[in-house]
Amino acid sequence: MKKYVIVVAGGKGLRMGGEIPKQFIPVKGKPVLMRTLETFHACDPNIELIVVLPVEQRSYWEHLCAEYGFTLPHRIAAGGETRFHSVKNGLALVEEDGVVGVHDGVRPFVSAEVIANCYAQAATLQAVVPVTDVVETVRHLLPEGGSETVSRNDYKLVQTPQVFTVELLKRAYAQDYKPFFTDDASVVEALGQPVHPVSGNRENIKLTTPFDLKVAESLIDD
Repeated sequence: MKKYVIVVAGGKGLRMGGEIPKQFIPVKGKPVLMRTLETFHACDPNIELIVVLPVEQRSYWEHLCAEYGFTLPHRIAAGGETRFHSVKNGLALVEEDGVVGVHDGVRPFVSAEVIANCYAQAATLQAVVPVTDVVETVRHLLPEGGSETVSRNDYKLVQTPQVFTVELLKRAYAQDYKPFFTDDASVVEALGQPVHPVSGNRENIKLTTPFDLKVAESLIDD
């Protein structure tokens, strides 16, 4: 079965506090986005890589590829106004039936086991997302003020890759954009399609802050 991954890399890196977009920041000598793409290629060399980048960042990415000798085959789609529009642009490059994942470009530590399981489960369940347990106490903010503790067993933390059959995801992204489309699962659920949780890995963090970069350095062996 044909496999694709759309790697969304449209961040501006504002919470990192620097001028370099977070997906291009080097961690132990290599830009984050390159590490993410290598993770998927190492898991399955036949997976087709599609990178979604803002138009104004494409030349810089090409410069980095030349500088680092990065030669993994991949295609580039233009980023859109929102994540929804960016994924839709990437999905336009998916030309065959099969299974397609959507992954954050700044999540380089998803495990091979999680990737393989998400794609295998999506082939039969149609829509899956990796999740992890909530390990801290959760409080719900009340409309009238104040807050209350809720059971953390009723909640999960959602990661990527979120993986779907190509037919389903294309049908979902044919819908008009809605503000509550915060991830691909929410777009698919708007069709009335159930989305199935599968186990993620805790190391699969989204690199968003300078603290996250320190954690990332500790996770890299090379």
